[in-house]
Amino acid sequence: MFEVVVSGLVTGWAIAIPIGAVGAFLVTLSARTSFGVGAAAALGVATVDGGYALLAVVAGAAVADALDPVAHALKVASGIVLLVIAALTAAHAVGRTGRVREVSAMRARTAYLLFLGVTAVNPTTVVYFAAVVLGNQDLTSGPAQGAVFVTAAFAASASWQLVLAGGGAALGRVATGYRAHLVTGLVSAAVVAGLALHTMLG
Repeated sequence: MFEVVVSGLVTGWAIAIPIGAVGAFLVTLSARTSFGVGAAAALGVATVDGGYALLAVVAGAAVADALDPVAHALKVASGIVLLVIAALTAAHAVGRTGRVREVSAMRARTAYLLFLGVTAVNPTTVVYFAAVVLGNQDLTSGPAQGAVFVTAAFAASASWQLVLAGGGAALGRVATGYRAHLVTGLVSAAVVAGLALHTMLG
């Protein structure tokens, strides 16, 4: 069972650690709001990773085959969503006043749902988990092993996303004031837009 835990952790970290558009957006969102909002967003990402890991364990081959014909369309949809987010981020950065606004519970829920949706439209994640599961079927041959693998993958993803949220929040404490928030907002928008185009064209 220890081998299953290690496999789940390594698999979860391997898909989570490479910084893409979602990771970059998570860092800058945390910098511009708070760790609480960033943590909610981080758990949104981890929820999808855990859900896709479960889907891969239950029906890996079928899911991979079903997604193959629509993979390009999902990439385009993901890119469009990220471009909209980039535009909204830039507009918010330009229109923001110097007053630091309180972060409400609704803001955290919104962040969770936003990152849940953005991560869910990325077909690469579920295909990746399916490939790992299909290549190591001996590790997830039973319900107990499958549950442990999924839990470990979720925990690995959540731990890394929370690190990104914490780093963003720390950056936000250092980069205070209207100008700093303007710069971080515009940089965030540019990075997300660039990675969105890469997602769509890649």
